[in-house]
Amino acid sequence: MTSLQSLLNIELPIVQAPMAGVQGSALAVAVANAGGLGSLPCAMLTLDAMRNELAAIKAQTSKPFNVNFFCHAPPLPDVERETAWRAALSPYYREFGLDVSNLPAGAGRAPFSHEAADVLNEIRPAVVSFHFGLPSDELLERVRACGSKIFSSATTVQEALWLESHGVDGIIAQGLEAGGHRGMFLSTDITTQVGTFALLPQIVAAVKKPVIAAGGIADAKSVAAALALGAAGVQVGTAYLLCPEAKTSAVHRAALKSEMARHTALTNLFTGRPARGIVNRLMRELGPMSAAAPAFPLATAAIGPLRAAAEARGSGDFSPLWAGQNASGCTEVPAAELTRGLVGSGA
Repeated sequence: MTSLQSLLNIELPIVQAPMAGVQGSALAVAVANAGGLGSLPCAMLTLDAMRNELAAIKAQTSKPFNVNFFCHAPPLPDVERETAWRAALSPYYREFGLDVSNLPAGAGRAPFSHEAADVLNEIRPAVVSFHFGLPSDELLERVRACGSKIFSSATTVQEALWLESHGVDGIIAQGLEAGGHRGMFLSTDITTQVGTFALLPQIVAAVKKPVIAAGGIADAKSVAAALALGAAGVQVGTAYLLCPEAKTSAVHRAALKSEMARHTALTNLFTGRPARGIVNRLMRELGPMSAAAPAFPLATAAIGPLRAAAEARGSGDFSPLWAGQNASGCTEVPAAELTRGLVGSGA
C-alpha cells in the first residue's frame, strides 16, 4: 500500500479533517507547516471567501494542502415539508420571542461547481477531496487538469469500490465514530454504517488505492493501530477543535471540554442529513433524527434564528456541536504540536 507521505510528498501520515464552519486557512496552514496535510473546507464559503482563504494558505506555506467540497445534488424546495419543520420548531420560536414569518429558505452549503473549479485552476492544490461521492465526470476532469490528487469519503466497502472505479487517488474510510456529516452516498440506510476499525481492513482488502482511516482517531496509539491495519494515513478532526487556530465557537468549545462530549449521536436536525454531534437540548427533545427535517441542506435556515438567539445567551442548545465519539485527544494546544504528537511514541 502506498504511504500518504510518498503519495503527497508530506512528512507525516496525518490529514487534518476539513471541518466547515469551525475552521479556515489558519488551521490548514499550521498542520501543513507541521508536516501533515492541512485542509480547507469550502462547502460554506462564497467564491470570494474561498479565493481569499486559498490566497492566505499560499502566502503562508509552500507545503501540499487539501481543498474540500461537498458534491450533493441540491434538492428542490418542498413547501409542505418546510412548513411542517417550522411548525415543529414553533414552540422554540415562541420561547425566544422570534418572528420567523419572513425567514428566507437558505441552502447553507453549496456543492462543487464550475465556478469553484475556476478558482482551483488558479491555485492548483495538491489534493481536492469530496464528501457525498463525486461530482460529475466533467467537473472531475477539470480537477485532474489542475494536477490535483482526488480523494473522497467511503462509509462502506461498496462505496470504496465505486470510488475506485471512478478513478480517485485516495479513499477516506469514514467510520461511524467520526464527527460531522456522514459521507454516505450509495445508501441512506444508517444501519450500513460501521466502526472505523471494522471498516478499514475490509476496504484495504477490497481496493488497490491508498486508504486513509477516519473516525475516532485521536492519539498516537490509534494512529499506529490504523497504520497497522493497512491505512496509508489517518484523517483527524475532533482533536483539532480546541486548537487556537480553529474557529470553534465559545459554546462549542465549552461542550467539548465538558462531560457532554462523551455523548454524541447522529442527527439530521441541523442540516437535513445525518451528522454526528454532541447531544444537546434540541436533539433530546425532538429526537436526533426527524422525518420532518427538510432535505439537506435546507433544514439549516429554520434552525439559524434559534441558534443565534441561544448562543447570544451562552447556550449551545440549538447549535450543531459536531464531534466524534472520541474527544479524548481534544486539547487546547497549537495545531502543530498536536499534529506532531499524533505520530509520537505510540506510532
